[in-house]
Amino acid sequence: MTTKQIKWGFIGCGEVTEKKSGPAFSKIAGSSIVAVMSRNLEKAKSYALRNNIPRYYNDAQALIDDKEVNAIYIATPPSSHATYAIMAMRAGKPCYVEKPLAKSYEECIRVNRISKLTGVPCYVAYYRRYLPYFNKVKELVESNEIGKLLSVQVQFHVPPRELDAKSGTDMPWRLQPEVAGGGGYFYDLASHQLDLLQYMFGVILEAEGYSQNMGGLYKVEDTFNACFRFDSGLTGSASWCFVAYESARKDRILLVGDKGTITFSVFDYKPIKLYTQRGIEEFDIPNPQHVQLPLIEQIVHTLQGVGTCDCDSFSATPTNWVMDKILGKF
Repeated sequence: MTTKQIKWGFIGCGEVTEKKSGPAFSKIAGSSIVAVMSRNLEKAKSYALRNNIPRYYNDAQALIDDKEVNAIYIATPPSSHATYAIMAMRAGKPCYVEKPLAKSYEECIRVNRISKLTGVPCYVAYYRRYLPYFNKVKELVESNEIGKLLSVQVQFHVPPRELDAKSGTDMPWRLQPEVAGGGGYFYDLASHQLDLLQYMFGVILEAEGYSQNMGGLYKVEDTFNACFRFDSGLTGSASWCFVAYESARKDRILLVGDKGTITFSVFDYKPIKLYTQRGIEEFDIPNPQHVQLPLIEQIVHTLQGVGTCDCDSFSATPTNWVMDKILGKF
């Protein structure tokens, strides 16, 4: 039996596609990139030439209508995710969207409605669910290494970047509300943490938070504090600060159990630490060179009819709901 060939068209060709995701699409059997699109035609052409991609466009609809393309990767800022995903699904083409799924919970609902109506899947790039590092954390919890899980605590504090002092369209897109959807770096980075927690411990049913601009470097919020409750009754808290002093830098999630604790990071991949009566044990778990490879491979296999990927728009939507609740959007 001939394996179905998944031929991808990229909408967006920024840095994330060069390093984290792009190369992975060509490393999977039966998967290839046949077209790329950027609003800047020269940028699209340059990307296509560098990566041996046959065709390039500066119009998203033209790429979606390309008869050779049968799956779409959307690697643009969140403000256009829902629009492009809906365009792709209406054309009958499955899509893979960078996270978060959309710029708001309301837009996520729109995407899900079209996916259900058309029967065309939309997958979301919460690739950490498939990385060995985080699956080791999940394994430690499920094997009762720390006993009953009592509390979850998230801490993410980083200093501002030089680019944060820019203004107008020169500032990072994450700090432009009309492009990122509001919430600054929080909406982009916290989505990974909150998705992981729900992947490990179930859906968050309640969430409250406070957000504030404390540094005054830009217009959107830079400091966030929140508490939340999972459907199991487990509760947690979190703090994010994107204008902290260097000495406060921290990327840590703490899992507190009645027989021990686990600490791990989400972005630094520092060794996982398990604290029990046996002492301290460390687990240094390497990830693949292209971190999105395991998830993309699962999506390709699913589209080929030989696997199942549950990292879709429906499972990604609760994360937008939690973030919008923390931001006070509703």
